[in-house]
Amino acid sequence: MIQKWHEWLDMPKYDKAWHQSDLSYEMAEYDEEQKLLKKWSELGDVVYTCTRGKWSGHDIKFPFSKTMYFIGSIYMYPKYTGRYLFFINAGKKAGAIDKLREVRNPKKIQKLHFIAEKYGIDKEKFQEICEKKLKYWVLLP
Repeated sequence: MIQKWHEWLDMPKYDKAWHQSDLSYEMAEYDEEQKLLKKWSELGDVVYTCTRGKWSGHDIKFPFSKTMYFIGSIYMYPKYTGRYLFFINAGKKAGAIDKLREVRNPKKIQKLHFIAEKYGIDKEKFQEICEKKLKYWVLLP
């Protein structure tokens, strides 16, 4: 099921070193977080990073137990699916030619600007669209 989900998201595949670096980054964020809901969110990010690496064809080991994997997966699916659908919708509204395949945090302005540049969208217009959508679009932190 998780491989099919990653196929649907169709995010870029990178070399093993990129995925391992991404995992190190996500593990650092997980280790720093103290609040329960945010910790769960960061665990979901770790699961996502590991499963994306495996989907990309690399042997990326999940650093925790199977129970933690399951708990993180429960958070991962709605979090990343919600972001994915958010950006597809925002991209259409912004007039993007290509389908936006993104799962970044839309609450971070610098990430919105990066996405706009990547897809050739006006940064300010895209930011405005995303900020309006965030008022009614439910996304997990």
